[in-house]
Amino acid sequence: MTTQRYPVLRTKVDPRSEAFAANRKGNLAMLSKVDKALEQARAGGGEKYVARHIERGRLLPRQRIEMLLDRDSHFVEIGALAGHDIKGETTGAGLVGGIGVISGTECVITASEATVKGGAVTPMGVNKSGRLMEIAEQNHMVGVSLIESAGADLPNQDKIFVRGGEGFRDLTRRSKARIPTVCLVFGSSTAGGAYLPGMSDYVVMVKEQAQVYLAGPPLVKMATGEETDHEELGGAAMHSTISGVSDYLAENEVDAIRLGREIVAHLESGKPNAMPATGPVEAPRYSAEDLLGIASADIRVGFDQREVIARIVDGSRFSEFKPLYGKTLVCGWAHVHGFPVGILANNGTLFSDSANKGAQFIQLCNQRSIPLVFLQNTTGFMVGKQYEQEGIIKNGAKLINAVSNSTVPAITIMTGASYGAGNYAMCGRAYAPRFVFTWPNHRIAVMGGKQLAGVLDIIQRDAAEKKGEAVDEKKLAVMKMMIEGQVNDQSSPLYASARLWDDGIIDPRDTRTVLAISLSAAYCAPVAGTMEFGVFRH
Repeated sequence: MTTQRYPVLRTKVDPRSEAFAANRKGNLAMLSKVDKALEQARAGGGEKYVARHIERGRLLPRQRIEMLLDRDSHFVEIGALAGHDIKGETTGAGLVGGIGVISGTECVITASEATVKGGAVTPMGVNKSGRLMEIAEQNHMVGVSLIESAGADLPNQDKIFVRGGEGFRDLTRRSKARIPTVCLVFGSSTAGGAYLPGMSDYVVMVKEQAQVYLAGPPLVKMATGEETDHEELGGAAMHSTISGVSDYLAENEVDAIRLGREIVAHLESGKPNAMPATGPVEAPRYSAEDLLGIASADIRVGFDQREVIARIVDGSRFSEFKPLYGKTLVCGWAHVHGFPVGILANNGTLFSDSANKGAQFIQLCNQRSIPLVFLQNTTGFMVGKQYEQEGIIKNGAKLINAVSNSTVPAITIMTGASYGAGNYAMCGRAYAPRFVFTWPNHRIAVMGGKQLAGVLDIIQRDAAEKKGEAVDEKKLAVMKMMIEGQVNDQSSPLYASARLWDDGIIDPRDTRTVLAISLSAAYCAPVAGTMEFGVFRH
């Protein structure tokens, strides 16, 4: 196996050190906060509405997903904390979604959370659904939708209507691209919700339970004077025998799930690229438990990303590229569960030499069609007269150019700080990596709160001096304190994940597994690099 020709990384971590213990304690505390937020997502609409749903003989969305998946299949949840602590939203945004295996095929799965506002789609729910379907499109993965939705959350229609239309447009475009969508309807699917089965490639409806119509009986009577009931207007039997909106009539929810698995099985969706020949996968030589003590709980304190790499790659083997040049960006090749990867990992601030090195490395990986893994922990690009004169702008632009135009799959893990243009250069959300996951110590912003407040202090003082006015020190101190607090709050991992700036906060110990699943998903689409990039300024 080729990876065995790579050198083994040697660790310098001392699990008995005070720094290790402090990091572990801090990271576990942050993980505890994440777990509490996840509990809110798993609680759905709360005990009252969950009990009412179960009394009606309905399965909960996570139960439906679990029954749909292959036995012992993984399920990596995406956007689990979307909407957390956002006014008008619930944690999870009324939708459960992620990637898992159905009948041997990797799929993107979404399930309406009917215990939250009857499954009505909220503004953040639209964004989360859009992100999940983007994953399906980017990775050419079959989409399976489990629907029980009251349609749009009408009080927020102004935040939903226009963006919501993109979802229907993209659903039909995926069909054109031979990326099918399978829709299982378990209950009411009203108004906009009715378009989902109407535009899906395969539709299953549950007998005497699914009700799909553009307008319910009360609205029909008000608009046309016609009197009708739910079943004859939009019942599963009617759609399966008369309208043709439904392709399969399921006897009950379990039968609908059986039919869904059968449909996915006959799609026989394989991988276009030959999968890497793995043979026996060599486990890392060091424990993933160490990652809690390696990752700095205080992001102002750096750590060696090679220690992270040694705990996530096969055999802890890593072939480093240009190890003596551009030392603040570690680059090199490795394997993760047999998948070849090119890794770019921050070991500090980005300088011109590290940016040049990264751009060249991305080109080399594209030349060989090797997926990229970015391990972010950077305060951004170095600033100052010397660095500007050395061309930090043009050299940083080379790295961003390479990231922007690279065509191999990229997966980004935020292992610490993600500030300024460093976020861009290391393939942040705006640069369309296939997946973005964060560790609980992660911080993201234009710059740190203290630095931003300090910049504003200088600007205010300069402005006062130009006007010949005295500085109100008390007022300025209060402003700085408020700004610093605001930025620190807005750069937290929970704040970011709630707004879908990432796909989820993961336990650092799960990084290797999450990377492997993400890589496997990426291989559902063609994996091919490019040698076409924009103009590099010299």
